[in-house]
Amino acid sequence: MHRGAMLNTIKRQMALHKARPTVRPACDVFINHRGVDTKRSIASLLYHQLLLSRIPSFLDNKNMKPGDKLFEHIDSAIIGCKIGVAVFSPRYCDSYFCLHELALMMESRKKVIPIFCDVKPSELLVRDNKIYTETEIKKFRYAIEEAKNTVGLAFDTTKGNWVDVVTYATELVKESLIEIDDDKNTARPAEIAY
Repeated sequence: MHRGAMLNTIKRQMALHKARPTVRPACDVFINHRGVDTKRSIASLLYHQLLLSRIPSFLDNKNMKPGDKLFEHIDSAIIGCKIGVAVFSPRYCDSYFCLHELALMMESRKKVIPIFCDVKPSELLVRDNKIYTETEIKKFRYAIEEAKNTVGLAFDTTKGNWVDVVTYATELVKESLIEIDDDKNTARPAEIAY
């Protein structure tokens, strides 16, 4: 193909892409994690496994682009999702964003599947660092306690098999989505045909 013709084709494709409004699909699963601890490992692996299973999922670095408003975009993804997967790591509770996301999932009564990655549930503590308000500390502590009292997956990165934990977590998500859809369908009143 001639270089000029190729350039024109690319320009036409770009113009068509710009003309179409960008609509972000809703996600079924929100992956909550501490980026510096787990983004390049279990969080990304889980995101890709869910994608391969055709389950729309939200992972901040995969679903957001420069210019997106953090809280606006993340909060709407949490509100719109069906399930949250919280990947807890040793420094998870040091992150305002992690705690905010977890609290919002709990407040909006999402089913949360915890994955305790290199951390025991008893080690998860929200400390009063004088940065958070009293209300935030209460919300964050409540959310952590709820997660600690939820059956989750324990994973030790030095001994465990990444494929096994990601595959098992994906299967749990699939089962949970089926349960949620079944509950939603049985909760609807039957239509009466006249």
